[in-house]
Amino acid sequence: MRFQDKTVVVTGAAQGIGEAYAVALAAEGAHVVVADLNEESGEQVAKRIGADGGSARFVRCDVSSPESAEALAAEATEAFGGIDALVNNAAIYGDMAFDLLVSVDWDYYKKFMSVNLDGALVMTRACLPSMQARGGGAIVNQSSTAAYLYSGFYGLAKVGINGLTQQLAHEVGGMGIRVNAIAPGPTDTEATRTQAGDASQELVKNLALKRMGQPRDMVGACLFLLSEEASWITGQVLAVDGGQTFRL
Repeated sequence: MRFQDKTVVVTGAAQGIGEAYAVALAAEGAHVVVADLNEESGEQVAKRIGADGGSARFVRCDVSSPESAEALAAEATEAFGGIDALVNNAAIYGDMAFDLLVSVDWDYYKKFMSVNLDGALVMTRACLPSMQARGGGAIVNQSSTAAYLYSGFYGLAKVGINGLTQQLAHEVGGMGIRVNAIAPGPTDTEATRTQAGDASQELVKNLALKRMGQPRDMVGACLFLLSEEASWITGQVLAVDGGQTFRL
């Protein structure tokens, strides 16, 4: 029970990897704030956690909106006394439009980046005062191996997440807050199946471990980085990708 009586905000927790994080954190004693725009699915995740004996609360949140993020932080603090950890998992992905950097519609591009990159900073800024008041904590940002591959503006956003992780680690380290990131490889989620379709199995050929990742494969890394076991780890990006990428 590494997170007994700790409060953890997980964005994009209504499905996929975010849901897996939320369920696992609750199973280890955390009060989980299930943050998402999808009210129906988010409520279901919170109710399932409660039915299994855990503690969870759904809060509708638009991570691109400072006002929405601040409202979530206030509600979490009022409900559970403070915020100890934050998982910035929310992203536009499953219904992402494919286009080139040189031709993507500007309004779409800016909306995409406001969620997939700026959203992590928006949420961090909103939750920071409560985390400081608790004496510190930990943040995990969701990157992707797309940061190291040609992936258009999606990859560009994840390159930004990696840089944001490193910069924030230095800015908030003195406050007792650690900031790390996880870079999943090809993972079998509904969003990936929507984006890649039948081609998803082709991705397996380029992996050292010849299978698609599952949401549960990301959980161990996330819980470790949030826990006291990682108390001297910050500013790092951990690839959980079946050996898709190798960096020396």
